[in-house]
Amino acid sequence: MNEKTSTDVDYSDEKNGVLKPEPEMADAPGRRQSVALNIIENPLKRSAPDKVVLDARAFAESHEMAEHAALFGKAALVARDPNRFDMINELDYQERDSLAYERDHKWHGPFMLWYSISLCAVGAATQGWDQTGSNGANLSFPKEFNINSGTGRDQWIVGAVNAIIFLTAGLIGAWITDPLNYYFGRRGEIFITACCLTATPIGSAFAKSWQGLFAARFVLGIGIGAKNATVPIYSAEMAPARIRGALVMFWQLWVVAGIFLGFCANVIVKDTGRISWRLQLGSAFIPSFILGCGIFFCPESPRWLMKHGQYAKGFRSMMRLRAHPIIAARDYYYSYVIYQEEIKVARGAGYFSRLWDCFAVPRIRRANYGASTVMIAQQMCGINIISFYSSTIFENAGYTAVQALYASLGYGAIQVIATIPTLFLIDTKGRRTLTLITFPLMCIFLLAAGLSLLKKDGSKGSQIGPVVLFVYLFTIMYSLGEGPVAFQYSAEVFPTIQREQGMAWAVCINNTFAGILSITFPRMQHVMTPTGAFGFYAGLNLIAWGMVFCFVRETKQLTLEELDQVFSVPTKQFIGHELTVWLPYFIKRHILRRNIMKPPGIIEKEEKVDEVIHE
Repeated sequence: MNEKTSTDVDYSDEKNGVLKPEPEMADAPGRRQSVALNIIENPLKRSAPDKVVLDARAFAESHEMAEHAALFGKAALVARDPNRFDMINELDYQERDSLAYERDHKWHGPFMLWYSISLCAVGAATQGWDQTGSNGANLSFPKEFNINSGTGRDQWIVGAVNAIIFLTAGLIGAWITDPLNYYFGRRGEIFITACCLTATPIGSAFAKSWQGLFAARFVLGIGIGAKNATVPIYSAEMAPARIRGALVMFWQLWVVAGIFLGFCANVIVKDTGRISWRLQLGSAFIPSFILGCGIFFCPESPRWLMKHGQYAKGFRSMMRLRAHPIIAARDYYYSYVIYQEEIKVARGAGYFSRLWDCFAVPRIRRANYGASTVMIAQQMCGINIISFYSSTIFENAGYTAVQALYASLGYGAIQVIATIPTLFLIDTKGRRTLTLITFPLMCIFLLAAGLSLLKKDGSKGSQIGPVVLFVYLFTIMYSLGEGPVAFQYSAEVFPTIQREQGMAWAVCINNTFAGILSITFPRMQHVMTPTGAFGFYAGLNLIAWGMVFCFVRETKQLTLEELDQVFSVPTKQFIGHELTVWLPYFIKRHILRRNIMKPPGIIEKEEKVDEVIHE
């Protein structure tokens, strides 16, 4: 994965706010005056077209796909220069029309692609539903088990019961993902975890003591961790690069849908008396039951099958996920080419060797920086103190228990509605841009919500209204940025060989810190006061912004394989470019409102650079 460096433009000279190109670029009429500093190279362009066709035909013939040899030959030419397929004479009119239709209709795809992505998204609702089930149950299960005295011991017990699913998800569930994937495949692993997540909420509903509830949620967390580390990968490996962000983002959309549905269930069963908390916890089995039943109709991940040497079966799977055979062959063969590049730099095939690669191999370590950053930032921003304890927070602010449930229901609805626009923004504005914009705003709104809790005079509405308003505004910002980005980003940045280990580490980080947040917040709220707790997390939002600025690189509209070269740029060079090129441009253009030329990105796709050069 060679890296090309362009020095066509000197950005050190500025006069009157206008970047001055070198004469070579200035003398070229009609040419754009910026080219990326690091170009993502297509490995197929290293070879002549005839050689590319021969290699692709040999690939098909040597992997029990001889009947598709001609198709792979043409597909390799398309993959070699995907933006100029209309100049490839070997394509027939149907293949050319299919490629043109795909280019012009971003959301075009077969039923099976949409079915598989949507089903995986439904599985995400399990986590959201369970979060809100325990949110509502927090108002009553402590009374059931006599742990509502307000003492430090009881506060820690309530926190532990809430937190255990995240601790076991991060410390156990995430790490059994690799062996489960290895022996059972993506589909098999998802079915096993769906069975676990169907049984354990029901077990929680029948708990006779807080210890029994703790044990049921202990096992529930293992299932959540294993599911969380696989479903986003499965979705990312099936989705086309042009809309991968939006399709995989169905995960986050259904997490928040699960949160909303969980709040709906809380409200529906609120009048059932002493068993209300049991129904609130037990109802979380519904989405996982649907997931377990539906996963049998989905194809296995083509990249997983390729990784395990089942090339012909992998191509058949890809055919079900693409609208035309030429599109399927293009995507599948390009994945194979990059996979072979990954194998060249892989240090070992064992579990611990691949895990160590996530920290030792520079390219993978940089991806790990980014994934770990967005995952820990999701907990640092403070959204889960709302998801876990909103009913308790609203009740402490002055609402009755029933009013608190309805206010929490509004919080869930806001999350769903605010997440929908991100389906269209995540692949246009990008992951990095959305998080950089929203973190400062989350800091402001969370701090304002905490300060609003200090108002003790005036009408009840004037006391509680600002708290609810700023919590809702904070939630909107989260849903437009960090919320959908975290799992999406982590699922796509690791190479095929280390993808299970990398995602397991990211899920471990996310869930472990979610558990720490959940177990500490009841006590933190008592010791620091709610205002102090909110202020603490508001400050963490600013720290998270700095971490995102330094370590999260843009991944929009790149194939999973091309991301290898995104992370080939050294961290020092990346941060230096952002500090000395991007940040000054942002300040001058968007704050000082100076009309200056946009500098090149540090990373750009090769075909886009070709378009610049040939203009």
